[in-house]
Amino acid sequence: MIGKSVKFFVLVAFFMTSYLHAAEWKYAMGEGISDPQGIYASKFKEYIESNSNHTIKIYPVGTLGEESDIMEQVQAGLLQFIGQSTGYMGGTIPEMDAFFVPYLMPTDPEQLDRFFKNSVAINDMFPKIFNKHGLELLAMFPEGEQAVTTMEVFRSPADLKGKKMRVMPGSPLLVETYKAFGASPAPMSWGDLIGALKTNMVDGQENPTVWIEAYGLDELTKVLTYMGHNHFTATAVANKRFYDKLSASDKQLVRDASAAALNHILQEAQNLDALGLGRIVRKNPDYKIVTLTEEERDVFRERASHVEKVFIKKAGKSGEAIINQMKADLKDAKK
Repeated sequence: MIGKSVKFFVLVAFFMTSYLHAAEWKYAMGEGISDPQGIYASKFKEYIESNSNHTIKIYPVGTLGEESDIMEQVQAGLLQFIGQSTGYMGGTIPEMDAFFVPYLMPTDPEQLDRFFKNSVAINDMFPKIFNKHGLELLAMFPEGEQAVTTMEVFRSPADLKGKKMRVMPGSPLLVETYKAFGASPAPMSWGDLIGALKTNMVDGQENPTVWIEAYGLDELTKVLTYMGHNHFTATAVANKRFYDKLSASDKQLVRDASAAALNHILQEAQNLDALGLGRIVRKNPDYKIVTLTEEERDVFRERASHVEKVFIKKAGKSGEAIINQMKADLKDAKK
């Protein structure tokens, strides 16, 4: 009888301890649940909750403010995790603008997967940079090739002359890139974009195909063009103070959850763009889909070749080291 009582109290103590150590972690992001960042976050949540007593509460885009707001909140420790595109991180972490150097990233999905999984820049250099800003980098992943939607077909910088192109705010590299492409860049928040297209305040914009279809941007323009100039990249990060205070087992749990979510989104992201393009073609058969030839891309590539120097000037020696390592990593991925 005594033995059974002891066992009972041991079990009660175990479950009480487990309960006391369980926590609800907050995860905010700059996209919706069905978007790539949402797919990553949902898989991350699923893994955490299936392998621990912890829970994850996800806050989709706009729930807790703009992208800059959730960055401030995670740095302040009000959030444990955020998902954010690299385009909005350049103001906080200048080295992140490396992902906006045009024609740096390949268009081949297998090369991209190898790069994001094995890159020394991503897995070794960027985490140290993030740490300096109070952040723990968990993952980076591509969301899809950037496609440009316009009202008219363009095949050269001359065709874009005078065209007002919306770019994400806070990135001087995007402004410089579209100037080089011949257009007039117009930095603008996501929330203002649809209204600007409806009222002809802008003539076009760029986004991954999955976003263009999901938010009806194809219905506000007439042409979608693949220039091959870039990929949209996202990150998942944690507050560093929070992460450092986790037990060894919880740190491993977070890392394992991130690895599972990364593998999942790398597979899904390729499908999302293809599915998005398929839906655009089916619902809008008159919509023009243009893929620039290599010769046409070479003209844009040459016009924007100086943007890398603009990045290095902005990000300094650290940025130069990052861009050089990324080139070496991409060369390895191509092999």
